[in-house]
Amino acid sequence: MFAMPRLRLLGALVIGSALAVVLALAAFSPAAQANHSWGKYHWARTSNPFTLKLGDNVSSSWEIYLNAAASDSDWNKSSVLNTTVVSGGTTGGTCNPTSGMVEVCNAAYGQNGWLGLAQIWIYRPNHIYQGTTKLNDTYFNTAAYNTAAWRQTVMCQEVGHTFGLDHQDERFNNPNLGTCMDYTNDPDGGAGGASATDPSNLHPNQHDYDQLETIYKHLDSFTTVALASAASTMPPAANRGSFNSRAQWGRLVEESPNGKLELWVRDFGGEARMITWVIRP
Repeated sequence: MFAMPRLRLLGALVIGSALAVVLALAAFSPAAQANHSWGKYHWARTSNPFTLKLGDNVSSSWEIYLNAAASDSDWNKSSVLNTTVVSGGTTGGTCNPTSGMVEVCNAAYGQNGWLGLAQIWIYRPNHIYQGTTKLNDTYFNTAAYNTAAWRQTVMCQEVGHTFGLDHQDERFNNPNLGTCMDYTNDPDGGAGGASATDPSNLHPNQHDYDQLETIYKHLDSFTTVALASAASTMPPAANRGSFNSRAQWGRLVEESPNGKLELWVRDFGGEARMITWVIRP
């Protein structure tokens, strides 16, 4: 008389275990969900979508990649964020930050061990006040990196960091996820990478847009976007220098297993700090 309930119990346990396995795989699958926020950092704004200015301080060889990153098929496709390219307020060599926007620069910064970097200035507690994206022509002018694919994926990724996005994946040799926020050794995908059917990592994907919606789902009571007085809120040291070398980045707090990615934090006091994401060649 206990046979049927017992079988039902066993069946329920099997189904429950199988469901748990499926949920666990979904939770740990890089492509399963958007969960790549960068430390809850975000631009303060009072409405969505908001418009973030990308300052154009790049040479003619980089114009096409900056415009692509800011286009309706890339970051401007987001439902919460609009990007617009405007005249830059600095030079490629110095790439000093400008309050309320992201300055995008390229220059031959030298053999200093970084291919590209993104920097954001944070204040009380997780609001972004200004940002920079820098592309190092010293390496991009070499045969290994002087390709359209490498230029596009690094531009797309470094600009994406300045919105508050982290990497979706940091494994170097695994198949591409089809997003520029996936670290890869094969940005254009296809034959020659981890898989002949790899997608390219040249543009954002839906998980990036989903994560931006999560980051910016709340509204703030003030704005740090295009706010001319934001720089005066930061300590003076936060706006002095080009911040192009490791000596100016503070302390190394994270490094990928292969050493190709680095995360640095510099504290300026008073809850102000600068965060630097680095891609090494």
